[in-house]
Amino acid sequence: MNGPFSLTAAAGPRAAAPALPQGLGTFLFMATTLFLWISLNPFVDLTGEAVLDPSAGRSDRLNQIVLLSITASLLGWGLLHPMRGAILQPRALLAVLFAWFLAVSLISAHPMLGIKGIVLAVLTMANACIYLLLPSSERHFARMIGIAMLVMLAISYYGIVFKPTLSIHQASELREPMNAGLWRGHFPHKNSAAAAMALAIFFGLYVLRAWSAAAGLVIVVLAAFFLAHTGGKTSTAMVPFILVLAFVFEKVRWLRIPIAVGGVAAFNFLAVGSAVWTAFGRFIADLGIDATFTNRTDIWRFAFDAISERPLTGHGFRGFWQTEDLVYSGSTVETWAAAAANGHNSYLDIALTTGIPGLAMTLCWLIVLPLRDVARMAPAEETSPLTRLFVRIWLFSLFNAGLESLFFEGGSFVWFTLVAALCGLRLQSRATLVTEAPQGARMEAAAHA
Repeated sequence: MNGPFSLTAAAGPRAAAPALPQGLGTFLFMATTLFLWISLNPFVDLTGEAVLDPSAGRSDRLNQIVLLSITASLLGWGLLHPMRGAILQPRALLAVLFAWFLAVSLISAHPMLGIKGIVLAVLTMANACIYLLLPSSERHFARMIGIAMLVMLAISYYGIVFKPTLSIHQASELREPMNAGLWRGHFPHKNSAAAAMALAIFFGLYVLRAWSAAAGLVIVVLAAFFLAHTGGKTSTAMVPFILVLAFVFEKVRWLRIPIAVGGVAAFNFLAVGSAVWTAFGRFIADLGIDATFTNRTDIWRFAFDAISERPLTGHGFRGFWQTEDLVYSGSTVETWAAAAANGHNSYLDIALTTGIPGLAMTLCWLIVLPLRDVARMAPAEETSPLTRLFVRIWLFSLFNAGLESLFFEGGSFVWFTLVAALCGLRLQSRATLVTEAPQGARMEAAAHA
């Protein structure tokens, strides 16, 4: 086999390439998944003063070595794979997108931050695309992702039982003591843990259908129980919402554009609009809806003011939040939002750092093209468990991005998973899924004409 997908159309005869061993693919898949979802430094102590330093924790030699090793291995696999042409598609749009990111970064106050961020973003996206080429079949993919989720959940619950001070938020934490008592497991924050458990539920439902009903059920139950204890209101409410929304998206074709485009636009207008326009915020509050969204309103107002200063080019990719000239500029006297880690809204952050053109191209890639990919699928692929998994991840990420910053975040398991889902939707519309590999087979590098 040449991976879980084999090309249904390609120019020329079968491509000759070295055979890729299934065992190596398994190792790389598990190493990548566990590195992203568990990291080399789980159970972070949030009571130390270092957590207040914006530059703290950004550089770790061992972490960098492992990341570079995994990246080099994945790139090597991708270059040898017959479906290497599927990596980083559509390349024309992405080339223009990142060229714009680079241009606005070079004229910003922090060009090196932008350049480093762009390199990391491109590598992360390439890795996510190659990630789907590692399994030998769909069942192999389901088995590996199921085992990885069980390992992740085991470590999270291990922390709750044996390392509660490092797995449950404490009142002694310097940054957010109000989170005391909420579970975070081996993740650095309850919101990260909540997003992880939400995605784990989607993976569990897929594993239940594609590999093992017992393993899938265990993943869903453990992840749902953990999610309920994180206090992550957004992720907790979004899981049933996305399950229903994805069902409607799958069954009612004419509602797909309203859901993906109108739904995301309406959600962002409700969230950010209530913060920026006072009258609208009062109207939403009168309806009994929490228009503050956990006190994000100050951040969004501050971000909108910054966008109005440079609406076309933005402040440079990675060139605004947590930069020293912003954190120590004295703006915190006017509003605490100047010290925020990010804008807590991915769409707002892209407009803030890369301008309106950057946002428009990002939306085209993240929303318009996946809609086209789903529309091009054969009826059997539209309703398959794998497509259902990708659509759930995609919709969850699009709506979650209205309250969290995740677009182009190198090292983020949520962003990595979203990019993998986007690549998966594209492959589902253009390739044939391999259901099972022969016992003991090696992965032949052959793309079918």
